[in-house]
Amino acid sequence: MPDAGFPVEMVNGVPVVMTPEDVDITNAAGLRGVLLETAAARHGTLVVDMSRTRFCDTAGIHALVSAHKQAHAERGELRLVITTPAVRRILTSTGLDHLIPHFGSREDALTASSPRPGNG
Repeated sequence: MPDAGFPVEMVNGVPVVMTPEDVDITNAAGLRGVLLETAAARHGTLVVDMSRTRFCDTAGIHALVSAHKQAHAERGELRLVITTPAVRRILTSTGLDHLIPHFGSREDALTASSPRPGNG
């Protein structure tokens, strides 16, 4: 069962995991668990809506990378919704902006037709 700190909503058959204001060492394991569980249950696209997130540390980044790897191994795709400069900056500084597709809105992440890293 998904962690209450990371609610999962189904939108047109696509699971969307919401992240809180801070994703850090205190909750990254919970995020990782929810993402891996959700990715394993549904092959295909998984959206992580980080629009509320203002801070993400390396533990959060590791959770995202783990979920990306699992989704990719199962021929799925992890997509991120990033709206804050601080989270966009950590994605860019780690090089994940070239690896994991990210978008400026949930709608863009849900309707993108093909995998593509970078801003949507």
